[in-house]
Amino acid sequence: MGKKGIAIKEEGVNMKICITSEGRTLDSKVDSRFGRCQNFIFFDTDTGKFEAQENTNAQFQGGAGIQSGQLVVSRGVKAVLTGNVGPNAYQVLSAAGVSVFTGVSGTVQEAIEGYRNSKHKAADSPSVGSKFGMPVKNS
Repeated sequence: MGKKGIAIKEEGVNMKICITSEGRTLDSKVDSRFGRCQNFIFFDTDTGKFEAQENTNAQFQGGAGIQSGQLVVSRGVKAVLTGNVGPNAYQVLSAAGVSVFTGVSGTVQEAIEGYRNSKHKAADSPSVGSKFGMPVKNS
């Protein structure tokens, strides 16, 4: 039997990615924060299917980046697209072999297309300091 009709998947192309989002659809804006983003969009680059999940870690006083990083890693994600990522979240993600792409903006759909077209550059360090995105306390 020949190889006719056999789909060959390129390694690293068909995978699950995570985009931080202000909403729960592909038309939502990319959230500029990772650990305290409003939602995570988990997108399968093979099937085109996605799932939105509220980020319940955003409300934590501390440790939101670590908790969010662990959540994303537990979902089998290979890449994260976001506006910014702090040092704790970056450490969790990079230690698990997850590529982090910062400076991403526009809609979730635009972020996915940019990823597919290699328009985003993987970060080699955190893009912001710790406590970025924390609510400002009034004194």
